[in-house]
Amino acid sequence: MVVVVCLAQFMVVLDATITNVALPAIQTDLHFSATDLQWVVNAYTLVFGGFLLLGGRAGDIFGRRRLFVAGIALFTFASLLDAVATSPGWLVGSRALQGLGAALVSPAALSIITTTVPEGPDRAKALGAFAAISGGGGAVGLLLGGFLVDALSWQWVFFINLPVGLATLFLALRVVPESRSERAGGFDLAGASLVTGGLGLLTYTIVKTQEYGWTSGRTLGYGALAVVLLLAFGVLQTRRAAPLVRLSIFKVRTLAIANAATLLLMGGMYSLFYFGSLYFQQIKGDNALETGLAFVPLTVGIITGSVLSQRLLVRFGVKAVLAGGLGLGTLGLLWMTTLSPETSYLTGFLPGLVLLALGIGNAFVPLTLIATGGVEAHDQGLASGLFNTSQQIGGALGLAILTTVANSATKGADGAHADALVHGYTTAFGVGAGLLALGALTVAVLLRAREADASAASAEGVEALAAA
Repeated sequence: MVVVVCLAQFMVVLDATITNVALPAIQTDLHFSATDLQWVVNAYTLVFGGFLLLGGRAGDIFGRRRLFVAGIALFTFASLLDAVATSPGWLVGSRALQGLGAALVSPAALSIITTTVPEGPDRAKALGAFAAISGGGGAVGLLLGGFLVDALSWQWVFFINLPVGLATLFLALRVVPESRSERAGGFDLAGASLVTGGLGLLTYTIVKTQEYGWTSGRTLGYGALAVVLLLAFGVLQTRRAAPLVRLSIFKVRTLAIANAATLLLMGGMYSLFYFGSLYFQQIKGDNALETGLAFVPLTVGIITGSVLSQRLLVRFGVKAVLAGGLGLGTLGLLWMTTLSPETSYLTGFLPGLVLLALGIGNAFVPLTLIATGGVEAHDQGLASGLFNTSQQIGGALGLAILTTVANSATKGADGAHADALVHGYTTAFGVGAGLLALGALTVAVLLRAREADASAASAEGVEALAAA
């Protein structure tokens, strides 16, 4: 059962990055502009993140296996639509539909583990595997995407989901047990629409600042409307008898801090996938497969860091391992700011990649433990949804901000076109490093070591790892 759940999570996380190495080919074939190209990634991550909370609550109400199966079916169908897209609007729309399917799958997957796997070492190992996949799946996507684009075509980064999705659907119906909460409450579609609309409009506003400027009437108007939608969401949640997000859940300090740190981590981490892929293909002249191979150490490093963290947690505690992982990731992105068109892969790119990978791996396991620990069983769907939302929204907003920063830096740079592009990329890496550093500072200042360890233990984390 755990294998099937982790396979589904791998599929949806993979799809957030597998398209990155295909972006140049997609841009050429479907005639995307440079600024609109990011919507191939962000249409997926925004809808994914915006509807995760609804997906988590729906799983609690209607049954976690039922939502898990429905999400896999929708995700697989949308992948087919992606693969046969013939225009930018078609692809962006079907990517959004794919994100909706992922929003049903991911929170159901995590809550299935936390509510059905027996307490003790088995649950700890399952959560460790889930965390490793959540952190490493995106890195695998770059390699697999490179192989598929180079050997076949960009359409195959979507076609590959069809056999995987159908196999996962078949196995889920056979081995995943049904579970639901009797205290989950109602179904808040209005809340989900408000938060998704607000976040989507905020991202669009950030992207369009390149065209209209930060102080233009259009930017200020759209930004104000986005804020109004998000505030309306907050007000609605306080007045609903059964809100999408019961705001009192953020009184669990460890959960609130874990989600804030995850938001910042993903905001910085996505810069590597997006700008790293463009760097290798547009600056170094590598093909898609060579670009994917360049990111293999990222996958190995994340998996290695995840395994090491499970032992380090027992010895040093959750706070130290989490802050250390975020700090290591910060150093990795700072290293990337030294890139130039002539930089050697072995001495220039690889050291930063390894540092970032080990940092991500060490951060994701404690983040998963404390983001889902310390809450009641009937709130597991909500806690899982919040954690996954932080990942996807952090990635989407981070990519929007960093793309804006990179394009502005490129336009303001002197010298050759390649030098200007790399200046934009390295500026984005520097801002990404700042996001990870802020995450490390948040953990160091606000997270209490005793509370963090107790929360992880309530998720059968550290204690079970010690016994494993």
